Amino acid sequence: MSDRSGGWRSRGSTPYFVLLVAVIALTAAVLRAPFLAVAPVAREIGMDLGVSAAVVGLLTSIPVLCFAVFAPAAVALVRRGGADFALTVMLIGTIAGCLLRVSGGIALALIGTALMGVFLTVGNIVIPVIISREFTARRAHTMTGIYTSALNVGTMTVTLATAPLADVIGWRWALASWACFAVAALACWIPLRGLRGAFAPRPAASAISGAARGSAWRHRPTLLLAVAFAGQAFAFYGVTAWLPSLLADEGFSGAAAGAIASIFQVAGIAGSLLIPVLTMRASLAAGFLAAGIGWLVVPLGFLFAPAGWLVWTSIGGVAQGAGITVVFIAFGVLGPDVHTTAGRSGLVQAVGYGVSAAGPLALGGLHESTGSWTVPLVIVLVAVVVLLVCGTLSARMLQTEIAARSGAAAPER
Repeated sequence: MSDRSGGWRSRGSTPYFVLLVAVIALTAAVLRAPFLAVAPVAREIGMDLGVSAAVVGLLTSIPVLCFAVFAPAAVALVRRGGADFALTVMLIGTIAGCLLRVSGGIALALIGTALMGVFLTVGNIVIPVIISREFTARRAHTMTGIYTSALNVGTMTVTLATAPLADVIGWRWALASWACFAVAALACWIPLRGLRGAFAPRPAASAISGAARGSAWRHRPTLLLAVAFAGQAFAFYGVTAWLPSLLADEGFSGAAAGAIASIFQVAGIAGSLLIPVLTMRASLAAGFLAAGIGWLVVPLGFLFAPAGWLVWTSIGGVAQGAGITVVFIAFGVLGPDVHTTAGRSGLVQAVGYGVSAAGPLALGGLHESTGSWTVPLVIVLVAVVVLLVCGTLSARMLQTEIAARSGAAAPER
């Protein structure tokens, strides 16, 4: 029996729909903002806490590692307690981690960051499940685009505003202030929960057999999607980390390189909002093809015509936003019910984020050892090809499965 509702209209009220969209967007903003806010004030943190740049870098890398390591635990929480309970725990835990991180020395900063990373992992898993449950298939495409564009908006906001805030109120309060996204999401979530029923876990473990729990590893479209997401995430985090340095080596000042690199992030918002139109009007496979082809522009452009940086960063930015969005859209069709969807999307994210954590390190090491950006860009090219090929194959298999399920569900004539 599917857990999916007939879409938001089944709740019967506009306030429900408005609050639901607000919760999803605000939660998306908090999924990246708290730890990416470290970069603009990294020097101040290092000086105040008396630690090296490498140690400060852990405040950014630990959450990404948590995304990989704790994804199975997040899936278990969603399955045992229900999506609503998991989201409530996630928002409260994220606020606690944000505050703990800035309450003392480096030890508390690292512990708070790890705690925050664990709860953010729950958010990564539970939001696609809630979208799949609450929206019809076509609306889920659009809502996923809103969700992933909010990821980019959160990243852009903290990148632009953290340093100016720190100049006025100090780096601790500046970092703590980004818990406001989670506080606002919780403020919308509490009345929304009131419309759905009392705060209580919804037991689901008994409905999931041991075979169903392990089926993700035997589901070929899920494995292909995991490899595709690994290519997307590796390329995104690697390019995000080193694009300013690449531009600086092309002769741009530090400020100019940072401004140009920000185009790559801002353009992702457009990609997140546009790709659902293509997946609804054409197909999921067409979405992967478009994202992959657009992504190819970045490594190929900087390899052969770096003077066209504006074109490469703009098109590549749209493509990276489209890439993560089309992966998350695919989560909605990974299984016939939200429990299966949670398990399979958890596997995809564990693999993808686990590989992505190596992106900045690998590209930086290759650049240092070779003295040029040629080999790192070739590696990015390979990662993008992996996204394009594996994503397209996964989408075609998923579409075949959907057609088969629909045929099996149709009454005999």
